[in-house]
Amino acid sequence: MSRRTIEIALVVVGLALCTLAYLGKKNVQGWHSGFEFSPTTSQIVIGLIGLSLVWILVRTLQDKAVGRRTVFLYVGIAIALPLFMSIDQDIVISENTRHVYESLGELPPGSKVLVSFDYDPASSPELQPMAEAFLAECFRRDLKVIMVALWAPGAIQANIALDTVRARLGLDTTELVYGEDYCNLGYQAGREFVIQRMGTSFEAMFGTDVRGTPYRQIPLVRNVRNFSDINYAFNISAGFPGTVEWVQVAVSRFGLKLGAGNTAVQAPQVYPYLRAGQLQGLLAGINGAAEFEKLIGLKAVATTYMLAQTFAHLIVIAFIIIGNIAYFRGERETKLRGRTQ
Repeated sequence: MSRRTIEIALVVVGLALCTLAYLGKKNVQGWHSGFEFSPTTSQIVIGLIGLSLVWILVRTLQDKAVGRRTVFLYVGIAIALPLFMSIDQDIVISENTRHVYESLGELPPGSKVLVSFDYDPASSPELQPMAEAFLAECFRRDLKVIMVALWAPGAIQANIALDTVRARLGLDTTELVYGEDYCNLGYQAGREFVIQRMGTSFEAMFGTDVRGTPYRQIPLVRNVRNFSDINYAFNISAGFPGTVEWVQVAVSRFGLKLGAGNTAVQAPQVYPYLRAGQLQGLLAGINGAAEFEKLIGLKAVATTYMLAQTFAHLIVIAFIIIGNIAYFRGERETKLRGRTQ
């Protein structure tokens, strides 16, 4: 059997195991049942992976470099295995994340918090965990949440996050009442012009909620006219329209107190607003979501994803080092052969 066939077979087996791990984590068919490696087993698995990388390095020094399929297999394993590990990663909380947490802590119970879900399923692996963590903290502090969306899929993402938080906190419909504790006003087209119009009238932009209930018949927003009736706002954004537009219109023109959660790629665009004091905190990427989970003491998917991300980064760094060693070793041998000739 050729080396290429072996590598392809290993990749197929690896992908099958990763798919099985994913389905298990999603509790499909109920077979997972909370399966998790013990800390000792997790450390043994990490040690075995480390030893196998050393073995690859030794083979590379023997001019027996592995193919790219092996690299793909290792990255797949690095992403899948941490989902089953019970070890904790040390997460350092940034000032930007702490500022969001403290902003919520300053609000008295019953305060109204506006949350804008401006992203789609493509960005949900990064943004959905922070949406869930933020909503959970709002409900634990008895804050009233008004949800809107400037992206069409945002209203659906809001409902998904809400269902997850309700199940995570063990709240039923009598303990968390729609229309009194929270409501979803849905999606409105118009990008930043929606924000501009909300500055004078919410009802003008959101005549009904996602259930078709007229605005004035929803107890939570019946007396909410514009941003002046909102105590704090949080924008979860993956691009345009998003945090930049909320700052330029809602903060600059109407004085809204705003925090934000962005994808890691988008976060650098809003740092100038953060330093200028126009943003009251920022959750940046899955790291920001994991930091917020640690602050509220509710370990969830962001913390697990951070472990998988760290593992994947370490694997990639290890192969970069191995690849560079192979490159410089090959270059040195080429020069030596040139001198002898």
